Amino acid sequence: MTALITGSMAYDTIMVFHDYFKNHILPDQVHILNVSFLVSDLRREFGGCAGNIAYNLKLLGKEPLPMATVGEDFGPYREHLARLGIELRYLKEIEGTYTAQAYITTDLADNQITAFHPGAMNYAHLNRVPENVDIRLGVVAPDGREGMLCHAEQFHRAGIPFIFDPGQGTPMFDGAELIRFIELATWVIVNDYEAKLIEEKTRLSPELISERVDAVVVTQGAAGSLVYVDRRPLKILPAKPKRVVDPTGCGDAYRAGVIFGLLEGYDWETIGAIASLMGAIKVENAGTQNHRFTMEEFRQRFWDNFGYHF
Repeated sequence: MTALITGSMAYDTIMVFHDYFKNHILPDQVHILNVSFLVSDLRREFGGCAGNIAYNLKLLGKEPLPMATVGEDFGPYREHLARLGIELRYLKEIEGTYTAQAYITTDLADNQITAFHPGAMNYAHLNRVPENVDIRLGVVAPDGREGMLCHAEQFHRAGIPFIFDPGQGTPMFDGAELIRFIELATWVIVNDYEAKLIEEKTRLSPELISERVDAVVVTQGAAGSLVYVDRRPLKILPAKPKRVVDPTGCGDAYRAGVIFGLLEGYDWETIGAIASLMGAIKVENAGTQNHRFTMEEFRQRFWDNFGYHF
């Protein structure tokens, strides 16, 4: 039994500008802004929430099922996933579209200018959550707006418990829609900013949401995370990275750790610790799908960080 992960598949084109945007943007002239930045560093990475979560869950020895809509340019990404042995049956190619793409330019102060093209992601609703399939749990991660709404309802109708993980898609929904997601979900995972945004729209704090679901997880970056069960918060300490290289994708790695722990039936203290270690390993590497480890190495690092074996 495994997890069906609905969400985006994307290419991330990342460029580094070896200067500061502030040196080239005149604040009093932004109404006629016309700038060009020479970027000497460029890399193209495989990304998207469904792809990243599936990648990390595969590292943990599970068999994830990513479900997403992709474009005609998906070939290299498809080959990458196939080499990893990740099941591709729920990826739907949309004719005449590009796979979702993010173009990110970062300056030396880690400021970012990003252009995002959703492409095939806009057709996420054309994929349907399968019924009568051996799926233990589901994930509704950032995707096309209509797709996220449909997939939550479909998981519920199929009797499949699921994680609601709105991520950067949170602003797309109003208060009533967010409450509906919460009513349907079994677990909710957000970062601290998203938690505040949801509370502003719904008047539901993480404590109050935890009365409606089995657990609410609120990540806090380098400060660790909180797990709320029946309004009671459990503090999860962060694992220690060997170095900090790139935080992009840490949230998706953390979520894979949560899914792994739920599939294994662990308690929330252990689930949170596994998830924290996944985030720490990811931050040590550039890109969202370039880190590697064996389960033996992972278990040793877990012992080193938390002092017990899972």
